[in-house]
Amino acid sequence: MAITPGQMTAGAGLLDAYAASQAQQAQSINTQTSYLLQARDTLAVAEVRADMSEQYATIQAGRTIKRAEIEAQNYQIAGNTLLKNMRATNASVRARAAASGVVVGEGSNLGIQRENVAATMRDVGISDLNALTARVMGFEDASAMRQSTEYQNYLNTFTAQRQAGQYTQAASASRMTGGLLANATLAKAVPTFLKAM
Repeated sequence: MAITPGQMTAGAGLLDAYAASQAQQAQSINTQTSYLLQARDTLAVAEVRADMSEQYATIQAGRTIKRAEIEAQNYQIAGNTLLKNMRATNASVRARAAASGVVVGEGSNLGIQRENVAATMRDVGISDLNALTARVMGFEDASAMRQSTEYQNYLNTFTAQRQAGQYTQAASASRMTGGLLANATLAKAVPTFLKAM
C-alpha cells in the first residue's frame, strides 16, 4: 500500500502538532521552575534579612544599654561629688568655728552643717533617682528595639511565605495549563490525521 501525498501531509501535521505540544510542555516546565526558584529565593532573602536585622537590633540594643549605664554612672559620680563637697564644706564650717573658739558640735555652725547635709542628701537622692531612671529607660528602650525587630521580622517572614505560596501556586497552574495546552494542540491534529488515513 502506497502512502499518498495527503497522508504524508497529515503525518507531517501530526508530527508538527506533537513537536508543538512537547514545546508547550517544556515551556510550562520552564515557567514552573522559574516560579519555584522565585518562591525559594523569596524565603531565603526573608531569612537573611531577618537574621541581619536581628543582629543589628542586638548591637543597637547593646549600645543603648551601654549609653544608659554610662549616663547612670555619670549621675553616681555627680552624687559622689556632691557628698565630697558637702564633707569639705562641713569641715570648713567646723574649722572656722574651732578657730573662732566656738564649740564645734553646737550652735549655728551645727545648724549650718545640718542644713548642708539635708540639701546635699536631697540632691544626692535626685542624682540616684536619675541614675536609676537612666538604667530603666535604657533597658526599656533596648527591649522595645528588640521587640520591634522581632515583630517586623515576623511580618516580613509572613509576607515572604505568602508570596512564596503565590509563586508555588503559579508554578502549579503553569504546569497544569501547559499540559492542557499541549494535549489540546495534539488533539487538534489527530482528526486531520485520521481523515487522511
